[in-house]
Amino acid sequence: MSEEISARTARRAALAAQGFSRRRPATVGAAHVNRVVDRLGVVQIDSVNVLCRSHYLPFFSRLGPYDTALLDRAAHRSPRRMVEYWAHEASFVAPGTHRFLRWRMDRAAHDAWGSIARIADERPELLDQVLAHVAGHGPVTARALEAALAPDQVRSKDNWGWNWSDVKRACEHLFFAGELSAAGRNSAFERRYDLTERVLPPAVSALPVPDDADAVRELVRISARALGVATEPSLRDYFRLRAAPSRQAVAELVEAGELEPVRVRGWAQRRPAYRWPGTPAPRVDARALLTPFDPLIWHRDRTQEIFGVTVRLEFYVPKEKRVHGYYVLPFLLGEDIVGRVDLKADRERRVLRVEAAWAEPGAPPRTAEELAQELWEMAGWLALDDVVVAGRGDLAPALTVALRVALRRTGH
Repeated sequence: MSEEISARTARRAALAAQGFSRRRPATVGAAHVNRVVDRLGVVQIDSVNVLCRSHYLPFFSRLGPYDTALLDRAAHRSPRRMVEYWAHEASFVAPGTHRFLRWRMDRAAHDAWGSIARIADERPELLDQVLAHVAGHGPVTARALEAALAPDQVRSKDNWGWNWSDVKRACEHLFFAGELSAAGRNSAFERRYDLTERVLPPAVSALPVPDDADAVRELVRISARALGVATEPSLRDYFRLRAAPSRQAVAELVEAGELEPVRVRGWAQRRPAYRWPGTPAPRVDARALLTPFDPLIWHRDRTQEIFGVTVRLEFYVPKEKRVHGYYVLPFLLGEDIVGRVDLKADRERRVLRVEAAWAEPGAPPRTAEELAQELWEMAGWLALDDVVVAGRGDLAPALTVALRVALRRTGH
């Protein structure tokens, strides 16, 4: 018989597995950053920079203010503690995890999208030219490759989004196929492509590639440790696995005693859930702003199950139809998501702008005060001098007052 646990216990286990039951360190060093990488397994990358690059935020949420150079060093300098690949979406993973995604790389011709897949058939010679140039010249951006290999090519402007050249498509195909990796990013957030064997630590490159079933099973293990308690769809979503191999891996891990089936009271449809053995479920006293790409909340069904709130991205929703705003961060207080704020870093004026602030139903009276403190910490971390609240949202008036009080108390 599966053990039955309360929804509150499942939430605490999820928060603990994600690192929110730990106190933030007084001083953050490389070891703290590395522990977050190891705990999460995957850190999603996104190009939206209205506040800051999203991959920096999960570390701030768990560690508080830290030097982002620590993260850059972990990803961009040898021996790397993180490397890029299509894991959840575009993501950082530990170097050792890269080989567990080899089956996805082998399917680049089928699983890559649109022109990224087609370029291999349309211009196979270009892929060879890109590989040869990278092998001979080392880390290079697609823009620099374009100048070297196709200086006369005119970039299309038909698409409002990514108007990629053939050279860029070739780079991305080779990246998907695992032949190229990212040695780092430049100030414009462009990948600097290099041969994968030069990016991965030598000890990792020397390891054998597991077969597909073993690789998927290991990815589910990583997901289960990172999630604490989760349904199979949530375990699957962490690395965007296919349903059949994910279900098979979960069944095998249950049979081996590496996953514990549990029933969570109150979860929708009482779907089967699975607990990573030894996952603690302590009382949690967290305070954190969460990027919408944080692994705690990126699977929307799970966020609804765990916290009882609906989170959605509204980047691509017309402004007049947005409910909460453009770049909205849920606010975690204690064990609950109690509010959400639409944030923007006005770097020219050195101001953190709260475009909208909303309270969740049942948010405690201290929500505005605690949120004000967290916003001041974030502003300082982003080298901004002030926090300014626009009038939109039911929490905005109380937050404005709380920020003034915090300013007087702390002398920000």
